Amino acid sequence: MNKLNLAVLFGGQSSEYSVSLHSAGSFLRQIRKENYNLILIGIDQNGVFYLYNGDVEQIEHDTWKNDQDCTPCAFIHKGVISLEDPENKIDIDVVFPILHGKNGEDGCVQGLLELMNIHYVGCDVMSSSISMDKEIMHILCKEANIPCAPYVCLKKYEENPSFEEIQKQIPLPWIIKPCNAGSSYGVHKVETREDFEPAVEDAFYYDGRGKILVEKAIDGFEIGCAVMGNETVFTGSIDEIQIHGSIFDFEGKYEDKGAEIICPARITEQQFKDAQKLAYRTYKAMNCTGLARVDMFLTSDQEIILNELNTIPGFTATSRYPSMMNDAGISFPDLIDKLIELAMQRKVGVC
Repeated sequence: MNKLNLAVLFGGQSSEYSVSLHSAGSFLRQIRKENYNLILIGIDQNGVFYLYNGDVEQIEHDTWKNDQDCTPCAFIHKGVISLEDPENKIDIDVVFPILHGKNGEDGCVQGLLELMNIHYVGCDVMSSSISMDKEIMHILCKEANIPCAPYVCLKKYEENPSFEEIQKQIPLPWIIKPCNAGSSYGVHKVETREDFEPAVEDAFYYDGRGKILVEKAIDGFEIGCAVMGNETVFTGSIDEIQIHGSIFDFEGKYEDKGAEIICPARITEQQFKDAQKLAYRTYKAMNCTGLARVDMFLTSDQEIILNELNTIPGFTATSRYPSMMNDAGISFPDLIDKLIELAMQRKVGVC
């Protein structure tokens, strides 16, 4: 059997650069290397692409970018070339983008790969973009009758409602977060007037498009579901986040501080099934393909509502998506193979 030429993209320009490096390290330790011809492509924080020939440890420790192991490169039709040897094209069958946030999860790199007629793992341009933008996601979910928290969208270069005007619509406490960021960067819980301005300023700092959400803080706890598939969709297990602070922040997600992930979630069998159904409905409403992690809340009134979608969830050893799939009977190496298989099923470029 011919091996696929698999390019793994890591790094990127977003605030989640370090998360990508750790995800890529775990991914490369779990993938069945005998099944693929691996091509590693790192993107530095200035957006320069490099062919990388070093080891996994350097990626994880962010020492990968060096003259010995890196060669500037560029994508071309169905492949990549070294800018130092442009006549020598490296064919690529499929790309696994392990990129989070801006330019990785928002449809930008997916558009590049579409133009180059290269298959890629995960959602297409449109579903990546609308899932990344939390305002657009909320609008579409309302049309699809998918329950979400009440919200107001603030825009940096427009006149916005005041604190008092928002409070008339949505009682405190609130969660303020960027519309186009992840890993809990710029996310704050607001309980008083004094909390408001600093939270707004920080959320705008992390949003690349000048939009932030003010959402009603949910009395309950967060659960999630790993989803995978194209036309046929598989919903994996449900996990639960037990936090010891006010929000599930970066340290909780990636440093196991102040939070615990419990899989499977400690909920009733009916709630488990209802969460899977809502995750499925959301995945289909956003026109997702490949994979996504659907984050939800189980409220104190025992209602399940949507929080957000992650179209390229974390792939570290402790990340929620592979853990939920593992609980559903799909090991990390098998998961990687299945996601690549799904990517090869989808058409890219011209029909």
